[in-house]
Amino acid sequence: MQRSVGQKEIEAVERWLRSLQDDLTGKLEALDGGARFHRDTWQRPEGGGGDSRVIEEGALFEKGGINFSSVHGAALPPSATARRPELAGRSFRATGVSMVLHPRNPYVPTTHGNWRFFVAEKQGEEPVWWFGGGFDLTPYYPFLEDVQHWHRQSRAACLPFGEDVYPRYKRWADDYFHLKHRDEPRGVGGLFYDDLNEWGFERSFEFSRAVAAHFIPAYNPIATRRRHTPWGEREREFQLYRRGRYVEFNLVYDRGTVFGLQSGGRIESILMSLPPLVRWRYDWRPEEGTPEAALYRDFLKPRDWLEG
Repeated sequence: MQRSVGQKEIEAVERWLRSLQDDLTGKLEALDGGARFHRDTWQRPEGGGGDSRVIEEGALFEKGGINFSSVHGAALPPSATARRPELAGRSFRATGVSMVLHPRNPYVPTTHGNWRFFVAEKQGEEPVWWFGGGFDLTPYYPFLEDVQHWHRQSRAACLPFGEDVYPRYKRWADDYFHLKHRDEPRGVGGLFYDDLNEWGFERSFEFSRAVAAHFIPAYNPIATRRRHTPWGEREREFQLYRRGRYVEFNLVYDRGTVFGLQSGGRIESILMSLPPLVRWRYDWRPEEGTPEAALYRDFLKPRDWLEG
């Protein structure tokens, strides 16, 4: 069921996304406890702009960003029409919030969240619109209780919308946050959804708000539990190595990154998702029986985390 949307609905989504950015900014500054987000606004020559907020060298976050954007253009870029060729040539309006957090302590997972809304228009035809988004967790030294908590919050966000919603969007996250060239998950997943309009505008909008509302309850307890865990050079080296996988995914597969680059977005804001330090090692593998090997053996395999 796809009801047509107009300026009223677009403005309602944009107001919510701006308030979401403010809410996340305040709560993550409080969680960090030592730094504030630097804020700057930008304009896109082709139409629209955004508000970028970046935190660096905080007490918890080595680097993080929360971006709001609202852009429009004469034609959807190839990244947006590859899966939906029937939309090629339509003008577009796209608005969203994208967030990435890279903690310094290797025991605190990297995390990502994204909430977006698209409208594709063509003269003489009804607009085509959809919501997308989700969140995922990328631990380096994971704990089962943390991953279970993360997925329980994911399920709680979905449950009011049907018993089948969490399994479907959890599986989509497992498939999406996957480095095909390495046949390896980026992390332990979470939720991912796209092209969401079959519930109608109001309920689809409500679902995006529900997912966003569960991010802080999902992430803060994990970060709070692990932020003071002692670590040394070994853990730091492994964290930087695994961050390389994050860079590979974002530059090769991430739809938001590719869309931003193809649509002429602000480069600094698009690439704020990349970690400040990273390293690659040639054909390196962890030794059997080590904590590093446990990540691959026990966690980088899609499974039903609710069952333990």
